[in-house]
Amino acid sequence: MRNLLHDMNPSIKFITVTIAMLGLAFFFNPWTPLLFFFSIIVLQLCCSRMDWKIWSLFMLPFAFGAFGYLWTTIVFAAETGGTVIWSAFGFDVTDEQWALALSLSFRVLAFSSLSLLFALTTDPVRFVMSLMQQLKLSPKLAYGVLVGYQFLPVLKDEFFQIQQAHRLRGAAVEKYWWQRLLGVRRIIIPMLAGAVRKAERAAFAMEARGFTGEPRKEYYQPVSLKLKDFGLASAILTLVIASSIAGAMLSA
Repeated sequence: MRNLLHDMNPSIKFITVTIAMLGLAFFFNPWTPLLFFFSIIVLQLCCSRMDWKIWSLFMLPFAFGAFGYLWTTIVFAAETGGTVIWSAFGFDVTDEQWALALSLSFRVLAFSSLSLLFALTTDPVRFVMSLMQQLKLSPKLAYGVLVGYQFLPVLKDEFFQIQQAHRLRGAAVEKYWWQRLLGVRRIIIPMLAGAVRKAERAAFAMEARGFTGEPRKEYYQPVSLKLKDFGLASAILTLVIASSIAGAMLSA
């Protein structure tokens, strides 16, 4: 039960999340995105092995962004009429302004919760393989993305190695941020040269193993479609519909 979202077909999950986001964009009452946000949290509690500490760290900037939408919409919103519900620091806030501000803020939370659901329960390699098998993504693009993804940890290690090598050779340690920013070019140029060499070796290795970029019918790691994938997709879309109906009733 706790592995359902992790085992869900990535392509189906991607399409479902996209449809859910597009559907939420058409509702402007504050209740629909708020209800959907809590529904997604409950779904993750029941159907995923989410590390909630990591989830909270990723959610923190989105929460600040939601508060920024709330504040700027209240302070800088155009006159929309409505009944004044409270005043502070010379600003009159109407019920329509307050509803619009809450709607934008809760929409940020709803979209970010969906994005984190996809990002934290989807293996990147399996996602690319699923795009290639189910959505017929070009193998040239798919394997290029996979090779680039595998190089990311190597680039991070090379950055620190080159930085330490400069310090061992007596390079001065910059004190100010602008000095460190200008000093990055001494590290970036060798990294770019090394990246070009790695790309050439990777291309030669793929050609030597018979990679031509042509579509394939058989895969070493097939990503299959199962009935539970469509069941989870239906559950997420049902949450969108239920949240929209409940939000409309609460806003009436």
